[in-house]
Amino acid sequence: MSKPMLRDPSREDPPATSERHQSNVPIDDGRPADVEMARVLRTEPFRMALDPSGAGIAHWKHDPLHEVVEPMTHHVIMAYNGSVQRMERRSGRSVAIGTFRPGVVIIIPEGSSSRWDIPKPVDVIQLYLPHATLKRVAEEAGPATPTDLLERTAHPDPVTSRLLLSAADVLEGNEALDGLFRQQLTDLLATRLLAAHIGSPTPIPSVRGGLAPQTLLRAIERLGSDSDADVSLAALASEAGLSRFHFCRAFKESTGLSPHAWLRQYRLEQAMNMLRDTDTPVVSVAAALGYASQTAFAAAFRKLTGETPSEWRRRAR
Repeated sequence: MSKPMLRDPSREDPPATSERHQSNVPIDDGRPADVEMARVLRTEPFRMALDPSGAGIAHWKHDPLHEVVEPMTHHVIMAYNGSVQRMERRSGRSVAIGTFRPGVVIIIPEGSSSRWDIPKPVDVIQLYLPHATLKRVAEEAGPATPTDLLERTAHPDPVTSRLLLSAADVLEGNEALDGLFRQQLTDLLATRLLAAHIGSPTPIPSVRGGLAPQTLLRAIERLGSDSDADVSLAALASEAGLSRFHFCRAFKESTGLSPHAWLRQYRLEQAMNMLRDTDTPVVSVAAALGYASQTAFAAAFRKLTGETPSEWRRRAR
């Protein structure tokens, strides 16, 4: 493979107008993003979570790359988390040279193909976004919102980058919490992409007003249920008679918290009550609250309180 052609570092990165606009019509050929990335990167992801909807989040740490990425059945959005380096991306006769650094994003639209030359190891978080999800969010956000994503190569966008990088630290080993977080993050990132990374960006309308009291009560009861109630965004929004987009906005308007943040706070309060008022072993507390392991529960608890469950229990009694 040829070495990447690097420009003089004193020169600016090419403007977004040099990058090719992609038409996101449904495609018959192409691999799922996780499959194609595994082929190209020749390694296993550091962490990956895929949803039934087809959306997914993956954390990859891989070696230098000199390879062609073939068409995929997802839009792929990447946020970089490593040391600064130059890289090159070729799509047909079009060449884009950019600088990988925190605060930039890469967007590979569904169905596109390009060759990548990245000379150093990479630490990156990727979102795999089905076009159906992008289209749904566009329809929920407002009429006539276009959904043709632009290719982006190390494009400055600290908002999208920060949102996506947050996924690496928030997954807690709790199926309900992690699933709700991924669903919220996917919808939020899709909204951001529609506002900033399509051919003719359309302002997302701002709508105010929270949930009706009875609707809010039903949502909270579902979220706090100890049964096997479905706490996905789809189920919560359906019961409220709203789209996922508008349910999340209205829930936060009413409570000051997103559904995921509300459930995380509720789980923390449950854990504190069990640790303070009972002699239930920590491993049993973790299992009762839906954590995959005591280790995952302890890490999540410490992130929120600064103490392990055992330390907190000793201090609280």
